[in-house]
Amino acid sequence: MTEEERRTGRDETEDERADRMWGELIQEVRVAQTGVQILFGFLLTVVFTPKYAQLEHSNQVLYIVTVVLGATATGALIGPVSLHRLVSGRKVKPQAVRWASRLTFVGLLLLLATMTAALLLILRVATHDGYVPWLVAGVVMWYVVCWYVVPLWARHRHTSR
Repeated sequence: MTEEERRTGRDETEDERADRMWGELIQEVRVAQTGVQILFGFLLTVVFTPKYAQLEHSNQVLYIVTVVLGATATGALIGPVSLHRLVSGRKVKPQAVRWASRLTFVGLLLLLATMTAALLLILRVATHDGYVPWLVAGVVMWYVVCWYVVPLWARHRHTSR
């Protein structure tokens, strides 16, 4: 493949494209990192409140699952920063962008799972009504539409072939 064929409609080299994509990715990660870190920080404090000891065993298990999901989401969303720091200057930016993008995608899936579990836990404690799973399912569907369906539709609809 020639240099001209590798270009993507912009007048940029592979390295320039990697630099641009890295900058965009880091901006996106900042938004997700902030949210997951705040959520994870709040989750960590729950176990130290008097109310925690009064939770039903199933809610304590759900809490532990939620904290573990939050920890894994945090790890995946901070991963691109560590990746960049460890490979910086090694002339592997295009590969680093691909790996960082994958870590970010996994982090977003884990964030979705964390938010789902946290919402389920909070609503189970706040109300013992049978509609809680339905309410959580509705919110999760909203996340899926906003985070995946609309972007995938836009990618399919507006990507030139």
